Order: sequence, then structure tokens, then C-alpha cells
Amino acid sequence: MTANPVDSVPFASAAAASGAPYVESPVAYDAILLAGFGGPEGQDDVIPFLRNVTRGRGIPDERLEEVAHHYRHFGGVSPINGQNRALKAALEQELAARSIDLPVYWGNRNWAPYLEDAVAEAAANGHTTLLAFATSAYSSFSSCRQYREDFARVLGGTQYEDVVTIDKIRPFFDHPGFVQAFVDGVHDAISGFLADGIAPDAVQVLFSTHSIPSADAVRSGPRDVDWGEGGAYAAQHEAVAAWVMDRVAQLMPSAADVPWELVYQSRSGPASQPWLEPDVCDVIEELSERGRQAVVVVPVGFMSDHMEVLWDLDTEAREAAEGAGLRFVRTPTPGVSAGFVAGIVDLVQERLEGRPPADRAHVTDLGPSFDICRPGCCENVRAGFKPAAAGLAP
Repeated sequence: MTANPVDSVPFASAAAASGAPYVESPVAYDAILLAGFGGPEGQDDVIPFLRNVTRGRGIPDERLEEVAHHYRHFGGVSPINGQNRALKAALEQELAARSIDLPVYWGNRNWAPYLEDAVAEAAANGHTTLLAFATSAYSSFSSCRQYREDFARVLGGTQYEDVVTIDKIRPFFDHPGFVQAFVDGVHDAISGFLADGIAPDAVQVLFSTHSIPSADAVRSGPRDVDWGEGGAYAAQHEAVAAWVMDRVAQLMPSAADVPWELVYQSRSGPASQPWLEPDVCDVIEELSERGRQAVVVVPVGFMSDHMEVLWDLDTEAREAAEGAGLRFVRTPTPGVSAGFVAGIVDLVQERLEGRPPADRAHVTDLGPSFDICRPGCCENVRAGFKPAAAGLAP
């Protein structure tokens, strides 16, 4: 499968191999592959885990220790593995409730259980036509293409290369199952502040997501679309945030006067490298000068309460708000809420049925996103294009 013609998709099921944006014929998948980021499970795991995350970048352990203190603050245990265990169990329960006989295998990019182990287990059980759900909703290198490269790395040049196929569920940033938790959270937070006598225009909503290098951001999404300065990554977040605020205003008209903006967090590159801005804490520190009395931070870029949420928002952003004399609420992530889990299984059913795009759920004009990534999607400027499953080359 390594020498594919340019109009085919490597490591794909027969229905997905042609490269059409949407797979509109049913596929008899054998199993679901839950693809996660991974995280340490104890203090001794922290530095080895961070070496995995930064592999190939030559970052010394001394600098990794600067990040390690986030994990050490929580006993060296990232919550993300426990969250994925809970998600796997919830998916299995929802699949069974719908009489969908598909096992769920879980594998990570950066820590055990690794994707290699999950694919090996699936193949040993005779499950070779896999549909992957990557635990990130948006289009960018780290949130989409890198997972596709992981799939190609696990299969390419191995005993599974001509045996196992891996398709990927579309970016789900605007699927109603994903966004409803943000609507509920923003509604409840604003309601609470207004009930306490704070005026709508004195409440600030900040939709926060992981910052990425600006050069990567502008290359996110298909190359034949003018997404603007922040590429598809920023455009998708902006569209979701706008929809959430519009929906909240429909439910609570006074919320129409609440200002909002998209902010970024968790940047990790050198100061000389431009990353998407503004930073969530920088914005919070100036909100009192705008006449704000309260801030609602919405982790719109995140699926669950992992380290970037617990540390960067619940710790650093909260401290910034306290320093600025602001009341602070961080709204929930989708986690394993019933609506989100049901939404994931809806996405699975799209592919099982070969559902046409006109019948696929989405809440913004940018959706539904494609099943097969387009040529040049989400280039990594530093490393260039590597072989990737579930998309057309490069």
C-alpha cells in the first residue's frame, strides 16, 4: 500500500480509497479505533512521556522539566488516560444500546497503550477494517494530520500493511453532540452572573483553545479555500463560538449583550516563533479596564478536562482572574456526557451507512467536514509532509 497512485488513499478501506471527499457507500467496519494523545500515569513516567511528545526536536530534559511541573502538581498523573478509559466504556455501552456490534480498541500516540498495541490486538482478533475516532475535533497538524501520520506509521512497512485498513471519522468540531456541552455551560454561567446582579455587558465570554504556530495555522485545512489569517483552525473555532453565543442568546435574550472573543492558551514554542494570539491570561488581565466584572472561560478546543484545562485554565487563568478582581467560571468540556457519546456513535453510523453529506448533522456553514482529507491538508511546516492515512497525498 505504500506505492499508491496520486488519486488513491493509502491504508484505506475499499470504499474510501478513491479519494472522494465523502464516503457515500456503506462500509462493514470490524471495529472502532479510539486514538488518543496519551499521558503519564505516575511521577516516573513524566519525563519519558514528554520525550515522546517532543521526539525529534532535540529538547533537553532540563527544559522538559519546566513543563513537567504541571504534571507533578497532580502527582505525575495526567487525567487523560482515565478519561479515555471512561469514554471507551461509554462508547461500548452506547454501541450496544443501538445493537451495533463493534468492539472499541484504544491506543495512544505518546504513552501506553500505544496505537501499535491497539492495532496488533485488533488484527489478532481478526478485526482488520478499522474506523478511527481521534480525540480532537478541529483541523490542524497536531489535531488531525498527525493522527493520520500515526496510522500510516503503525501500518507502513509492517506485517499489517496489506492486512489492516484505517479510515478516520471526519473533524467533528461543529457536530451538535460536541457543541451542546458548550451551549449548556455558557448559558448556566451567564445565568448565574446575571442572577447575581451583574449586567450583561460586564460579563466577558472567552472561548479558549490550544495555540499553534501561526505558520501551521495558515496551512490548516484544504489549500484551495481562503480561510483567512488563522487558516481552517481559527475559522472553525470562530464559527463554533459564534454559533454557541447565538444559541445561548436564543435561549436567554439578555445574553445577546454579552461580549465574547476567541483566545488561545498553552503555547510551547520559542518566543521567536509566532503562535496564534491573544493569550487567555493576557486578555483576562485587561478585562477590568474594559469594565468587566466577571469572565466565563469556555474550553471550546478541548474534548475533556485534561492537563491543559486543569492547569492552564483552572489554575493559571483562574489566578489571572483573581488578580484582576474578576469573578471566574470555567465551563465543562463534553467529556463523557450522554449527548457527546451519542454524537460519536452518530458519526460512526454515518460511515457504516455511507450517509450523504446533505444528511449529516452540523451546526455551522463550514460543515459537515470531509471524510477524506484533501491534498496538502494541515502541513507541518517544521517537518513537511509524511505519509498519512485517511487522506490524499501529500
